[in-house]
Formats: sequence, C-alpha cells, structure tokens
Amino acid sequence: MEKKIVDVIDPQMRKQIKEEIAGLTFTKNFRSPSAEEWYVFLPSYQDPITGGAAGKVIIHYNLFDTKEIFINTTIIFDDPALHHSSLHHLVYAIADELVNRLVGYADTLLSVHSGENSYNAEYKN
Repeated sequence: MEKKIVDVIDPQMRKQIKEEIAGLTFTKNFRSPSAEEWYVFLPSYQDPITGGAAGKVIIHYNLFDTKEIFINTTIIFDDPALHHSSLHHLVYAIADELVNRLVGYADTLLSVHSGENSYNAEYKN
C-alpha cells in the first residue's frame, strides 16, 4: 500500500520549529486580577530595539460572562523576521505552544500579531 500522507512542512522548517520550541522561555511581567502579561524569549529571535524578548503574550480572563467563558489571548511578535510569510509554520507552532503552556485547555480566543503571519483562532475544549 502506498503512503498517502504528505508532509507539507519542509524538513529544515521542522528542525527550526523543534529548536525554537525547545529553547522557548517566558517570564511573567505583569499580573492583575483579570490579566497577565508574559515576555517570550526565543533562541534565534529578539526585539530589534532592546535585544530582549522576541514577543509578548497578554492573557485576559473574561470574569463577567458566565454563559460562554473564553480566555482572550493576544500574542505579539516584535522581531520583524517573524513577520515574513515564509515563517508562517514557525509562528503558528510557537503560538500554539504558548497557548498550550500558558492557557492550557481552557476555551481561548487567540489573536496573533506578526506582520504577514497575523491570524485569529479559537481553541475550544
């Protein structure tokens, strides 16, 4: 039987995704009763002005609505290199990993700001 699964991510990109996620770290910068802000550090990317975090994650907890509770999560990548469409798979993988680590399995409305790689998504449990 012929293999019918086609890998759409090139092996070099898969390697880069693995390396960036393995080196991914983050620190909490701010916390209030309804929000958190985290700085995101990646091995190969950084803020071009400060040389620091490649981006930030803002998590806002919707505390007022009890019918459909979503956590609003915004990821902003400051390194312009992550804004190029050729790195879409990398940005998506990093954003997915950040949601999994910082928000977990909660219902989440995600907004990623990364130039040409910006997108919105919904994570539902």
